[in-house]
Amino acid sequence: MSWWSRLIGGKSGADVKPQRLDYLSEAMALERQGDYDAALTSYRLALRDRPNDTKILQNMAIAFTKTNRPEEAIRCYRHALEIAPYLSGAHYGLAFLLLKRGDRTGAEKHLDAFLAKPPVGAESERWIRHAEETIEALRSEVVSEDPEQ
Repeated sequence: MSWWSRLIGGKSGADVKPQRLDYLSEAMALERQGDYDAALTSYRLALRDRPNDTKILQNMAIAFTKTNRPEEAIRCYRHALEIAPYLSGAHYGLAFLLLKRGDRTGAEKHLDAFLAKPPVGAESERWIRHAEETIEALRSEVVSEDPEQ
């Protein structure tokens, strides 16, 4: 603020409230740079300001996955789904984490939920196809493992 503005009654620098950081943008930038631990710190700060923001929760889950912390990623996805049960991205991410953990039933449930309301867009076809192939493989393995069939 210029001295002239202050002279004619404008606010001084001390009267201006500091702007809050956009922790979500900061976290995403840190993640793009590959600094996942710093990104997670910023995501946590963003979540403190907006505790029900599913975008933050999903991004945290991705960062936890990339830092080999699947249990924390699973918790983030589940929390996002408690807030918004239809989130296809959370169902997709959670399904594959559960599959890695050996929970085939849970993975199949979340793949079904993902495919029931898949995302729309040019790039989404790749994810839909991957989910369909995975669920088909899960179901065919269950059939082939059953000695009665």
